[in-house]
Amino acid sequence: MTQKTLRSPNRPTAVIAVVLFAIAFITYWDASHMKVRATYGMSASAASYFVAILFVALAIGHLITAFKPSDIEVEVEAADWMAVGWIGFALAGLIGSIWLGGGFILGSTLLFALTARAFGRKALLVDLCLGAVIGVLVFLLFNKLLTLALPQGPLERLF
Repeated sequence: MTQKTLRSPNRPTAVIAVVLFAIAFITYWDASHMKVRATYGMSASAASYFVAILFVALAIGHLITAFKPSDIEVEVEAADWMAVGWIGFALAGLIGSIWLGGGFILGSTLLFALTARAFGRKALLVDLCLGAVIGVLVFLLFNKLLTLALPQGPLERLF
């Protein structure tokens, strides 16, 4: 008969759960304060409520994992902080591009190229070209086919 040993909760997993709950709360609060309402069907806030529910589900899963007793000691791998930094820089590039008026295509191009760099790819110029093509295709899909407005900059105004 095996006995399960009592252990302290997995702190990083518990911290992630708390952060996910906080993001869910902020998303829910933001959705509840949206002013635009649909005259028929679902409003734009419905998607935000759905995302908040998904964040809560992820947080609950993390909490269960954090407090679940285990017989196996898991060796935690060291984080690649350089890759995390590149991804943070990529997200900052996307947000900065949209905030400064560069538009969706430039922001998504930066996001693609810098995220590829975070995964170890060294061909920045090729990744910028691929990101631009993908950004244009996604912009045209959302803006022309689905008629959803994305942040516009100088490139978007050409279409």
